[in-house]
Amino acid sequence: MIRILAFAGSARKASFNKKILKIAAQGATDAGAKVTIVDLADFALPIFNEDLEASAGIPELAQQFKQMLMDHDGFLIASPEYNSAYSALLKNTIDWASRRAEGEKPLQAFSGKVAGIMAASPGALGGLRGLVPLRMLLENIGVMVIPNQKAIAKVSALVNEQGDIDDEQTVAGLQRIGRDLAETLAKLTR
Repeated sequence: MIRILAFAGSARKASFNKKILKIAAQGATDAGAKVTIVDLADFALPIFNEDLEASAGIPELAQQFKQMLMDHDGFLIASPEYNSAYSALLKNTIDWASRRAEGEKPLQAFSGKVAGIMAASPGALGGLRGLVPLRMLLENIGVMVIPNQKAIAKVSALVNEQGDIDDEQTVAGLQRIGRDLAETLAKLTR
């Protein structure tokens, strides 16, 4: 069974990106994948610093997250856009997970993996500007990013009274990312 790790680059409890991530994860689940959703707020890490790494080693929470990355075939990633880029939380978590522990290959948690990416924003571009450098970062560390991505503009207008996104076109597009990721991984692992 295909295993997908899903996470958003936001620690905010009511994050729009966490909401869209769950919808994409449902698409992957419906396509037959086993999806594990994690909250990066549960992996509170210090800002990456090689001096800290040299003196204290890779933090235990970073090792746990990296192991989860290694245990999954692919990733669903939703990131808010901060100043035309992905979030510092997402970057810092990836930086720590990219560090090589003894006996590991370089970038072992990322190399050969496949990802689907998405963003949501109350703004008119929906986080699109942040997806470009996120795609570049992931591909530079060995992750193949599927072509289908989604930037949800003016997302706050798509949230109903229960706090859910229920716009049919938006939901279908997000589920398609999850489905496309699961189907791509299934083809690659045959």
